[in-house]
Amino acid sequence: MTRLHVNGEEREVVVRTGDTLARTLRDTLGLIGTKIGCENGDCGACTVLVEGIPIKSCIVLTLDIADRLITTIEGLTDTPLQRAFVEEYGFQCGFCTAGQILNATELLGRSPKPTDDEIREQMESNLCRCTGYEGIERAVKRAAGIELPLQKGSHT
Repeated sequence: MTRLHVNGEEREVVVRTGDTLARTLRDTLGLIGTKIGCENGDCGACTVLVEGIPIKSCIVLTLDIADRLITTIEGLTDTPLQRAFVEEYGFQCGFCTAGQILNATELLGRSPKPTDDEIREQMESNLCRCTGYEGIERAVKRAAGIELPLQKGSHT
């Protein structure tokens, strides 16, 4: 048995030596908010926080992070950042959204008022195939309380 600390709960799981954290979260614990895309660490859909640091859970073995604090999208509840993603249309199909939100969560914890360059640098490790990144960047800025420029067609 392996002990995991996921979203504030201690969980005992049986894992094989080659099981990735992404597969353990999804297949063993039923936390399907962690998406599996490329399975080689390139797309970022599987991003979770381990002790507050974003990691690609598809390339980390579960046994290597036993007893460390893990946060998945299910561990966040109605945060300002999640609301900002909805308000700023920071998603389309939603497949990459959990990874995007977790990556941005770490950024805002480290840099509460990030610059445009900081946002772009942080978010470049998460790929989105549906939208432009403008909505994602606006969502991060909104959550940080950074004033957004009026968009074309906006009357507010």
